[in-house]
Amino acid sequence: AQAERAPTSGDFAGPVDVDGRMLYLECKGTGSPTVILISGYRNNAEIWTTPPGPGITPVFAAVAGFTRACTYDRPGTILDATHLSRSDPVPMPRTAEAVASELHDLLDSAKIEGPYVLVAHSLGGLFARLYAGTYPNDVAGLVLVDAWPEAMPKLLGPGQWAAYVTLSDPAPPGLESYSDLESIDFGAASERMAQEAARRPLFGLPLFVLSHAKPVALPPNVPAEFSQAGFEAAWRKGQDELAALLPDAHHIVATESDHYIQIEQPDLVIDAVRAVVEAVRDPASWGQGAQ
Repeated sequence: AQAERAPTSGDFAGPVDVDGRMLYLECKGTGSPTVILISGYRNNAEIWTTPPGPGITPVFAAVAGFTRACTYDRPGTILDATHLSRSDPVPMPRTAEAVASELHDLLDSAKIEGPYVLVAHSLGGLFARLYAGTYPNDVAGLVLVDAWPEAMPKLLGPGQWAAYVTLSDPAPPGLESYSDLESIDFGAASERMAQEAARRPLFGLPLFVLSHAKPVALPPNVPAEFSQAGFEAAWRKGQDELAALLPDAHHIVATESDHYIQIEQPDLVIDAVRAVVEAVRDPASWGQGAQ
């Protein structure tokens, strides 16, 4: 069965048995370091593998053109109401630490050799950084794609934070009955990340930060007390803090994108991944951070 075959080489798309639970994994391409694409909150692997538009190569396929690339579905994640997670469900809510541990177990079960370059979108950036702190020898580089800054609860302040949680928590339209939908406490995850960042700061690896410039599209029924301008200002400050995690980090603002840079400006993400992969292969290629 495909689940019993170790997807260590060649193209692979299917379930991997992780301690008796099936997780969907997709890998393509050859070379090292292997790039692991980590989706944001409630997004499955298809956010990386689906062409963003006619004739446009998705990030996953493009990265697989110059090194090995893998991505996976976390339990309870989706592309949309007709594309649900292909991994076995788990009880919700769950913690960010559980997500990082699950990814480690998946890569171990699938015999995907590290160290890896982790490319992570939104809340996935927090998972990736927890992973790097917990398994430092397994991570050779990081690309944060409009990643969640753990300072957001403090940057927004109590009132705005409460409004944001109200805004982000409901199930997307058409998924109200999807009982397995991913649920993670952003506040608790942010607090844990802040503790981990203080205890085990990043060091000695290339870090590329990509941040959005266009205001994020808001869902309907936005709480009256929510300030989009305040949110955007807090997000920009949080992104600058992420870019300051390492002195030689590179930071680019995606001028044509809101939150989903991998869809709106995929070439920016592809180029950032390529730069980090090259830096792992040849550290002299990295140079000073381009702020």
